[in-house]
Amino acid sequence: MFLSIDEKAAAWFTQEFDFHKPFTVRLFPQYAGLGAKHKGYSLAFSLETPGDIAFSKEVNGITFFVESNDSWFFEDTETYLSVDEHLDELKIKYRNENNHIH
Repeated sequence: MFLSIDEKAAAWFTQEFDFHKPFTVRLFPQYAGLGAKHKGYSLAFSLETPGDIAFSKEVNGITFFVESNDSWFFEDTETYLSVDEHLDELKIKYRNENNHIH
């Protein structure tokens, strides 16, 4: 499991959630949408207190985490969170073990 969150993405979360740092953001699969990595699932986010953490990463006062029961979504994958400069929206890319980008 690999998770990259650049500083612009962290700033996007600060602005989007309008919450004072430090805070925690759970990353989890949500059954909805087309899903670039797993058909029918998309990546979702919520402000939550961690429980059984499989992975966490701190960026500029924000701790991003994945719960153990959601780790299947991120296995064998590099997940990259950045910001689309033109749309000013979060951009998510996945790279699997075979170097395919979704």
